[in-house]
Amino acid sequence: MTPRTPFRLPAIFGIPMAIALVTTAGLIAALLDDGVVDAVSWVALSVPVLTVVWSWRKRRR
Repeated sequence: MTPRTPFRLPAIFGIPMAIALVTTAGLIAALLDDGVVDAVSWVALSVPVLTVVWSWRKRRR
């Protein structure tokens, strides 16, 4: 039996860091301006929620 190769850090933390960056950009956008920027912030802030919903739906199958 061969030993398993360890995962690299980007493979483990890549998607969570991307979600964190998008969420941070959404929070900053919400503070900066109104109008179209508010829509951008809503989209950015919905990413973590949609990720959780997607994970729950995928897990139940």
